[in-house]
Amino acid sequence: MAYTIFIFVRIDSQYMIVPMAIQSKREMHLTNDSRVVIVGGGPAGSFAALHLLRYAAQANLNLEIIIFEARDFNRPGPGGCNKCAGILSSTLVHNLETLGLELPADVIQAELNAYVLHLGEAEILLNRPNSGRRSLSVYRGSGPRLGTAPAPHSFDGWLLNQAREHGAEIRRARVQTITRGERSERPVVATAHEKLEADLVVVATGVNNRAPLEAAWHYQPPQTEIMAQDEIPLPGGFLTDRVHIFFDHPQELIFGGLIPKGRYANISLLGRGLPPDAISDFLEGNKLTKLFPEGTPALCGCTPRVAISAAPKCYDERLVIVGDAAVTRLYKDGIGAAFTTAEAAARTAIQHGISRRDFASGYHPTQQHIANDNLYGQFIFRLWSLTQRSPFLLNAWRRAILSEIDLPTADRIHARVLWGMFTGDESYQKIFQLSLSYPALRALWQGALKGWRGK
Repeated sequence: MAYTIFIFVRIDSQYMIVPMAIQSKREMHLTNDSRVVIVGGGPAGSFAALHLLRYAAQANLNLEIIIFEARDFNRPGPGGCNKCAGILSSTLVHNLETLGLELPADVIQAELNAYVLHLGEAEILLNRPNSGRRSLSVYRGSGPRLGTAPAPHSFDGWLLNQAREHGAEIRRARVQTITRGERSERPVVATAHEKLEADLVVVATGVNNRAPLEAAWHYQPPQTEIMAQDEIPLPGGFLTDRVHIFFDHPQELIFGGLIPKGRYANISLLGRGLPPDAISDFLEGNKLTKLFPEGTPALCGCTPRVAISAAPKCYDERLVIVGDAAVTRLYKDGIGAAFTTAEAAARTAIQHGISRRDFASGYHPTQQHIANDNLYGQFIFRLWSLTQRSPFLLNAWRRAILSEIDLPTADRIHARVLWGMFTGDESYQKIFQLSLSYPALRALWQGALKGWRGK
């Protein structure tokens, strides 16, 4: 926007009024027929499209939204999968409803009503603390590579199709570069066959694919760790509504989950520096191989990366990065974080603008809130690591959990803490506060006293 000011100039002892045009910093806004290009069609990209369409409709804006995604999520195996445990928190299930979305029954692989903790020879059952809050397991792709027909339905495929049905265009191509615009100042998105100028680019590539941003954007991806995952037939005797959690093997393990998904079970191991044979060590060390007398059939192994930090810079002029490529919740509820970051980015773009300053004020606080909450999570996992190395503390913690079994559901503090840790139903800050509450510390102290007395 240009402003005109008038100044007095003295020329040959005479004063003259001279107009001068001042060009202010141009504001950037989406207008009718603006083009938004979303790079990546996983949950973060699909959520970005759905939120943009919702906010645009409220503002009476007509946007052209194009999602580039090369993968077919209806394909079995790693090629069609976003490689995660696939647990949807109750918060995310509720948030889907705010977009007018209802998960089809054939996408839901299991409704999770309990967790079973395996501590050495002991097993501790944690029932769902709140019957009204649903936690679900889904497949990100279309089931294991070596699975049998019929193949399970994909959550990511269903969500991308919802974006299409609401008005986004899906193009099956891989983006090679995203460059800064020159004359028009609009970014240019290039595939092997076309180049598109965009009024706004949303990057939703995750951390297992390279974000195709040229060096001029100065993007640095989050730090990552390696997970280990596989699929096996659901072991006989394992109920389809219970997740089994193990802590002992392999040695580098933080915790491992056996997650029911229809006819199969997903194995997801979180650890630091997991060895290449982590899945085999997990199955053998936890005596799960005995469930398969003819050998454990591994149906679909992979070693995906998980983000453990936030990207230092996740927005610029006409550019915003969402989902794992920007920030995610530590070790859990990555799909929920994709929803949250995509919503904040879309709301900022429609209601405020698409400049760097707009995203700094409207989007960055959401990213920072998740990153700050993860600091509590890092502290909690350090405490857990110390507890694992101390048989005395581990037994005191186990006794504290067992002491709550006969209490009303609302008073089972340790059960609520653990449920929140594994499902993503609680923020890490809330979990930290619950862990240091008087009832939790009292139960832990009483458990320690019983240990000292040899009970």
